Amino acid sequence: MTTRRRPFKVPEMALRVCVIPLALASLWEMATNKQADDTYGEISFSNLSGFKYLVCINAVTAAYSVASILMPSFKSRARYDWLIFLLDQAAAYLLVTSCSAAAELVYLAREGDREVSWGEVCSYFGRFCGRATVSVALQAAALLCFVALSLVSAFRVFREFDGPAAHVDCSEDSDSKQAQEQGAR
Repeated sequence: MTTRRRPFKVPEMALRVCVIPLALASLWEMATNKQADDTYGEISFSNLSGFKYLVCINAVTAAYSVASILMPSFKSRARYDWLIFLLDQAAAYLLVTSCSAAAELVYLAREGDREVSWGEVCSYFGRFCGRATVSVALQAAALLCFVALSLVSAFRVFREFDGPAAHVDCSEDSDSKQAQEQGAR
């Protein structure tokens, strides 16, 4: 039984392990984020769908990271590589969407949007905005890990294929074309 070389095995495992605390810390920071103000009331992450989406996607990516660490026990290596490649891509795209949605909410909370008469709220709910910013930053770090994981899993899957071969024209017309080219010189 031969074993294939896996040149990025240690960095890949390190990235998968790093995603878990980053995603869980981002999830925890956002899920426990709420602040009350005597004048303006209370704000919680659950009031904003983009923040709820961030919490859900962090839970999914943390769970997937744990599962992907445990998956190498599967027998069929080729199918495992393709599955990990596809799931890494999906996780990276989900993180992109949730991170951008949450970052937009943080931006609007900090800057407001004067064209539609939305004022900034971070001057009233500063702690809430600060914790939301930390959560988005942690998720962005997890996203960077998944971008690297996507590249590693793509390399692992596609290195098994040969590159395209040069096209050689073996038809009779190519002989006459070569003779014409040589005669023209």
